[in-house]
Amino acid sequence: MMDRQKIVVFEGDGIGPEIMAAGLDVLAAVTQGTDFTYETEFLPFGGQAIDQVGEPLPNNTINQAKRADAILLSAIGGPRWNACPKRPEDGLLALRSELGLFANVRPTVVADSQIDQSPLKGEIVRGTDFVIVRELTSGAYFGEPRSKTFDQAIDTMYYSRSEIERVMVYGFDLAQSRRQHVTIVDKSNVLATSKLWREVGQAVAQRYPEVTVDYRYVDATAMAIVADPTQFDVLIIPNLFGDILSDEAAQITGTIGQIPSLSAGATGPKMYEPIHGSAPDIAGQGIANPISMIKTVSLMLSQSFHQDKLAKQIDEAVELTIRRGQVTPDMGGTLTTKEVTEQVMNAMQEGVFS
Repeated sequence: MMDRQKIVVFEGDGIGPEIMAAGLDVLAAVTQGTDFTYETEFLPFGGQAIDQVGEPLPNNTINQAKRADAILLSAIGGPRWNACPKRPEDGLLALRSELGLFANVRPTVVADSQIDQSPLKGEIVRGTDFVIVRELTSGAYFGEPRSKTFDQAIDTMYYSRSEIERVMVYGFDLAQSRRQHVTIVDKSNVLATSKLWREVGQAVAQRYPEVTVDYRYVDATAMAIVADPTQFDVLIIPNLFGDILSDEAAQITGTIGQIPSLSAGATGPKMYEPIHGSAPDIAGQGIANPISMIKTVSLMLSQSFHQDKLAKQIDEAVELTIRRGQVTPDMGGTLTTKEVTEQVMNAMQEGVFS
């Protein structure tokens, strides 16, 4: 019997609790009768924590998160907290910093069942399978000074060589386990930080002679993602640019409601979350797409707990459910969040998985 794994759960705001419940239901179903055992600890975070204690990242939350084996996070934020001294998103930035989560990994895969949902032509999107590795704890979102007055505003984009090197190494290591192709994305024809980004990328690339490397400006990459997405394998991108391009990449699957992600540091627990927002406009209606959260659970099983067989059961069940059209309205279906979750669990029980 394996040791019991501790999973810290942040239910989130808006549709967060609804899709988190779906993910945890699938986790319970796929692990039933196996030797994988776990316990969950629900902790306040984001808007939920602001409502409870006036702070998006309470001290106890971060202390318990550091002791976890993995962290599951749903979506956070919403307009109701816009006027708060600290918004839910401030808690997320602080959490990434406290846990040292410097690399955000977002896979973009277009399965055959998703081709008709994509806004791109089938011959363009078929076979898409790439991963964006986004630097997560530096760049424009963390640089100082930053200020705003009536007449002007200042943001600082900062990177150190060590910050760039560690995310480059993470991306190149990932590429070695995939198709051994890295695309380094920057704006080195204009920005000093991007010039350093490219320099460090070139130096790290020399350690990986078996990996093919190309270099692209961010604007050219944005065009290529919609014109020829199958050319990419692993893209390594600075924080701000990665935030934008990963959302663009998600949309070519047909809906942002299908994409999981993980955030990793050098040590400590990885954090897993869907990439979409809290969608407060549909919260409580029971129509939120649970697939991203279900895929997030699958990603956690494979990456933190090495339960590849269980992850594959979930992934294949999701694929079958989508192929059958048993989906929520955002994917052209009529089912509720709960009904989609039940269909995924039913597909897992059909016993058609290797």
